[in-house]
Amino acid sequence: MDQYLIYDILNSLFGEPEYLYGLVLVPLAILFLWYTRVRRRAAMAKLGDEALLSRLTQSVNRRGRRWRSVLLIAGLTMLLIAIARPQWGTEINVIEQQGLQIMVALDISDSMLAQDMRPDRLTRAKLEMLELVSRLRGDEVGLVLFSGASFIQFPLTLYYSTVQIFLERANPSLISRNGTALSGAIDTALTAFDGESEGQKVILILTDGESHEGDSINAARRAARSGVVIYTVGFGSDRGEPIPTYNRIGQVSGFREDADGATILTRLEEETLRGIAEQTGGQYFRASQGRVTDALVTEFGKLEKANIASDVEIVRVERFQWFVLAALLMLAASELIPERLRRRQPGLVAEAA
Repeated sequence: MDQYLIYDILNSLFGEPEYLYGLVLVPLAILFLWYTRVRRRAAMAKLGDEALLSRLTQSVNRRGRRWRSVLLIAGLTMLLIAIARPQWGTEINVIEQQGLQIMVALDISDSMLAQDMRPDRLTRAKLEMLELVSRLRGDEVGLVLFSGASFIQFPLTLYYSTVQIFLERANPSLISRNGTALSGAIDTALTAFDGESEGQKVILILTDGESHEGDSINAARRAARSGVVIYTVGFGSDRGEPIPTYNRIGQVSGFREDADGATILTRLEEETLRGIAEQTGGQYFRASQGRVTDALVTEFGKLEKANIASDVEIVRVERFQWFVLAALLMLAASELIPERLRRRQPGLVAEAA
């Protein structure tokens, strides 16, 4: 028979067919028991007269010894087969996946190019997001990019590899309108949620907090009325940092200036971000203080999760339990076989007669 066919058959019947190699122990155990029996007979033969030895050992349960050996070998065989996880028959499992709906709003305005965080605010925000996504389990994630305008870069998805692909392309050139419209980013993120899901909906805003358009606090209140919790993460420093400009080969060529020729400084606006989060029962975190990802994972773990996806899985039914049970019964039975037979004494026989 073709060895590949044998391999396929074994794989169809066992979950771990490689453990069947352990069955080589069975003939070795048989040889060992045969060897000990031969040695025992040889040792007995050296003790003296054969007729006397026969009388002295006539109560030995020789048949029981043979059955004990058979049960021990069979029990060992059953255990080795059980380790290989015998499987036959199939069953259908419905897997319900629970999680949150998390829309990440990433600020890609020019101010996020400031280098008060190395290498710059935007790159640090991307790294924080990637680390967060790598630690999520079963949560849907979507991405909104915003500066002076906002749009959904990709909708809610369970395919986390999508996040890295689109984050690598996120830069200020994707939106031509300058500024930072936090309120617009919140409103855009709200449109991306599945209204039929009962699980908690979350907006995570990664920004320096400079809001130039709209009323971000009122936008946060609208989110709160929709049952959405907003968490904000601030990037940058409050001392002010110039915004670099770049030449065609990607080198810093200067700093952005206003109409009067003065260098524009960008600062982290913590009060704005803290106020947005408080309106919805969320929290504000400063990226430069401690492990933001750890704190976010802890916060998300406290929120109510709902079934966001289901899948049907066809699996083979494990049958190793029957082999383990058979092995235990055989081993227990072998211990119940008496070493010697009970014989009536002659005096008691005569008296009974």
